[in-house]
Amino acid sequence: MKILDSKVLITGSNRGIGLALAQELAKRNSHLHLQMRSESPALANELLKMGAASVKIWLIDLSDRSQIEKWLPSLLKEKIDILINNAGQLTGGLLENQKIEEIYSMFQVNINALVHLTHGLLPGMIERAHGKIVNHSSVSALMHFPCASTYAASKAAVLAFSDCLQIELQGTGVSTLCLVTPGVQTRMFGEIEKKYGQNFEVPRDSISPEVYAGQICDAIENDQVTLSPSGATGLGLAVARHWPSLFRRAATARFHR
Repeated sequence: MKILDSKVLITGSNRGIGLALAQELAKRNSHLHLQMRSESPALANELLKMGAASVKIWLIDLSDRSQIEKWLPSLLKEKIDILINNAGQLTGGLLENQKIEEIYSMFQVNINALVHLTHGLLPGMIERAHGKIVNHSSVSALMHFPCASTYAASKAAVLAFSDCLQIELQGTGVSTLCLVTPGVQTRMFGEIEKKYGQNFEVPRDSISPEVYAGQICDAIENDQVTLSPSGATGLGLAVARHWPSLFRRAATARFHR
């Protein structure tokens, strides 16, 4: 699907992978719709200078269902071509030590809001026989590390949702892309060591958000269904998929209570 002149909505767009995506999409001359929780006055001008056809910022908190419901009528008028469900929260550590409020908030942002926005925008895409849903899953959906129980569960849900939706949408003109995201050098990636590190030796293989944003945009334009990592992470993912008992032994060797 072409990005040039497309209307693209990116959730969680003020930092990390979301910001890198906004910058890469600006270079590819798209119309940007950026969801974030706090104002970023200089960002719109920066993206316009980089080549964005237009920029509109939406201040919405995806952890609040009522805000999404109030936002959708205005969003539907924009006739979004590409929805990138990028926003995410991280939980981690031994399950009994995680705060239940943080778990609820993470599930709301990582999966409930993602499904809510897709549910809202999809009918218009189908009616126009044109559109793409990009869902941000993770290697954690398949590589089940200790200390990642709740986060991995949310990302496995995103992967399953995307797989089912991809089949449902065949012949409609609307397609999906699921991102099986590796370690990316963002603030969230830095939090993994803090949340997991007391009980688990965290793998450190990672790439920059700018490199990953380029890969995502190429995958959109090439109509890929899945974007999976390469390198050491790709090898680990293959082991988790095809030799799960071997992966479990390797993960167990890195874990202690």
